[in-house]
Amino acid sequence: MRPDRDTPLLKRAWFSTGITDFLACSDEHILGSVVQASTFTIETTQRNAWLETFPLLRDALQGLEGQLYFEFEIPRMGRRIDVLAVIEGIIFIFEFKAGATEFQAADWDQAYDYGLDLKNFHEGSHLCPVVPILVATEAPDRLVTLIEHARISGLYETVCTNASQLSCCIHQLRQLIPAVPFDITAWENSRYCPTPTIIEAARALYAGHGVAEISRSDAGAINLQQTSDTLFQIIREAQENKFKALCFVTGVPGAGKTLVGLNIATQQQDDEAPRIFLSGNGPLVAILREALARDMIEREARQGKKIKKGEARTKVKAFIQNVHHFRDNYLMDVQAPAEHVALFDEAQRAWDKEQAANFMKRKRKVSDFNQSEPEFLISVMDRHKDSWAVVVCLVGGGQEINTGEAGIAAWVEAALEHFQDWHLYISPTLKESEYGSGKVLQAIEARKETIHYEFKPELHLGVSMRSFRSEKVSGFVKKVLDCEVLQAKNLLQEINRSYPIRLTRDLNKAKQWLRKQASGNERYGIVVSSAAERLKPYAIDVKTPMDPVNWFLEGKDDVRSSYYLEDVATEFHVQGLELDWACVAWDGDFRYSGKQWQHFAFRGNKWQNINKPERRLYQKNAYRVLLTRARQGMVIYVPAGDPTDPTRRPDFYDQTYAYLRGLGLEEP
Repeated sequence: MRPDRDTPLLKRAWFSTGITDFLACSDEHILGSVVQASTFTIETTQRNAWLETFPLLRDALQGLEGQLYFEFEIPRMGRRIDVLAVIEGIIFIFEFKAGATEFQAADWDQAYDYGLDLKNFHEGSHLCPVVPILVATEAPDRLVTLIEHARISGLYETVCTNASQLSCCIHQLRQLIPAVPFDITAWENSRYCPTPTIIEAARALYAGHGVAEISRSDAGAINLQQTSDTLFQIIREAQENKFKALCFVTGVPGAGKTLVGLNIATQQQDDEAPRIFLSGNGPLVAILREALARDMIEREARQGKKIKKGEARTKVKAFIQNVHHFRDNYLMDVQAPAEHVALFDEAQRAWDKEQAANFMKRKRKVSDFNQSEPEFLISVMDRHKDSWAVVVCLVGGGQEINTGEAGIAAWVEAALEHFQDWHLYISPTLKESEYGSGKVLQAIEARKETIHYEFKPELHLGVSMRSFRSEKVSGFVKKVLDCEVLQAKNLLQEINRSYPIRLTRDLNKAKQWLRKQASGNERYGIVVSSAAERLKPYAIDVKTPMDPVNWFLEGKDDVRSSYYLEDVATEFHVQGLELDWACVAWDGDFRYSGKQWQHFAFRGNKWQNINKPERRLYQKNAYRVLLTRARQGMVIYVPAGDPTDPTRRPDFYDQTYAYLRGLGLEEP
C-alpha cells in the first residue's frame, strides 16, 4: 500500500532500453514492451502515436549511445514524460505532439516543467545538463536556440523542433553541451525527493501514489512518512481492540499536515472502513475537489473512457468535505456516520461554544445548541457504540485568523469533560505557547491515573515542505513579526542564498519580478490582508469578489487566474495552499511603529485602532499566513502612500518599509 521510499527511477518508466538495442529492435517489439508495462488499456490513438514516435527516434539517435526511458512517470505532477534519453550525461526530455502544426505555449511549458522537476527533485539530475525538447511533428522549421535557465545551472529552456529536423536538432545540441562524467546505474537509483504543492499532492494521492512517492525522503523530512505510519498504526489498533482515539498532529507552516491527512484518507483498501477528510477551509475544499474532479476526468480520458464532471465531483465528495456541511448533516441525522476515521484539517479553527451557538441560532434556527464545534464533532464519531473510531486533529500553531476560533485547547477540554474513555495521542509540541494548550495539557497529566494518553514525537512535523529551497522561511517570518531584529537578519542571510525575498515600493516592479522569476507553469500571484482596504487606488481591491478555484487552477491565458495579477487573494483564500512565487502587498492595517506593530481596521472613512488582544492576534496571524505562502521566493510591496490622501498618509507605510529594509531586504 505504501511503496518503498527509494524506488529506482528505472521502475518509474514503463520500458527502458539502451539506444543500441532500441536501434536494432522492431517497432512491434518496442510497442509490445511498452503496452505490457502499461497501467491501463491502450487506445488506438495512443498506439498510433507511439508507432509514429519510434521511427523518428530511431533516425534521430543514429550514432549515439545512451539509455532510453519510455513513459517516464513524474508522480508529483501526475504525468509521464513521453521519452527520456540519457546520452553522455546529458538528459534529454522529449515531448511529442504527433500531427501538431505549431508549437503551443502550454506544450512548451509542459516540457519545461518536466525539466524543472528533475532538476529540483531528483538528486541524480542536480548536476546534469537537462534539455526539454518539444517535437511538434508537422510544425514549421525552427532554428535551434539553447538558453540556460537564469537561476538553475544546467537547465535549458525548451527547444522546439519538428519531425524532419529532430535528428539534426539532437546532434547539434550534443555538440553545444559538453558531456559530463556519468554513472547510469547511480543515476537510476538516486533518490527522487519531490516537494509538491497541496494540489499536486492531492492529485497524486488520489491517483494511487503513496506519500513516500511524492515527498522528500531526506533525514530532515523523513517524519512525514513516520507520522503517516504512526497514524495508520493507531487506526489499526483502534479497529482491532475496539476503542476510540483522538490524535493531535502538529507542524510548522507548510510541514505537510494537510498532506498527511489526505494520505490517510486516500490510502485505504476496499474492505477497510471508509475515512473522511474534513476542513473548515472553504476555499481549500472547493479547490481540491475541483482539481481532483478535473484530474479524474483527464485520467479517464487518457484510458479512452468518459466520465461526466458531475459524477467525478460526486466521487470526490465521498472522501473530502467541508466540515460545516458534515456538522449540519449530523445535526439532523442522529445515526453514526459511515466513516470510522475523520481527519480534521486546521482543527484549531473550529468554533468555540459561543460562536457555534450564535451561528446555530442565526443560521440554523437551533436555539438550544450548547456545544463547541470540537465537542459536537467528537460526539458524532462517538456514536459508533461498542465499536471504534479515530479522530485526527491536524493543528497549525499561530494559525487562528478569525473571530470565534476555539484553538486546539477546545478539543482537549471536550475530551477531558465528555469523552474520558477515548485514548489521546498527542504531539509533545502541543505544549508550546503558539498552540495555546499548555493549561489543558497540564490538566491531562494531572488526571493521568484515570485517562489513557500518550505523547508521540512522531506526530510533530518539524520541517517545512512548502519551500524546497529554504526550510527557514517560517522561522524568519516569526522573527520579523515578533520584532526580533538580530535573529531575523541572521536568518535572512541564510535564506537569501536559495530563497530570494525582495522589497519594493513600486507595484509594477513587483509584478515584473514575479514574471521574471517564474518558469514553466510555476504559479505566482498577489496576496494581501483582508483588512487592506486602502490599497484600492493601486487596483488591489479586497472587496472585489474572486473565485479561488479559478485563481488557483486556471492557466496563464485566463484573466481570472493568479497569473494575470489582477485579482488578489487574502489570507482566507490562501491558508493551507501555496504559490511558487508571491507578491505580499502591505497596507496600513499592520504598521511598524519603531519598536512594535500597531493594529488598525478601516471603518467608514478612516483607520481605527484595534484594541482587543484576540483581534490583534488574528491580524498578526493573517500576515504570518501571507508571508509563508511562497515556495520559492517572494517580493513584498509597501506603497509610498499619498500626502494628499488622509487614509494613505506616507507615515502609515514609511516605518514598515524602513523596518523591513533594515533587516537586509533588497530591491528587485
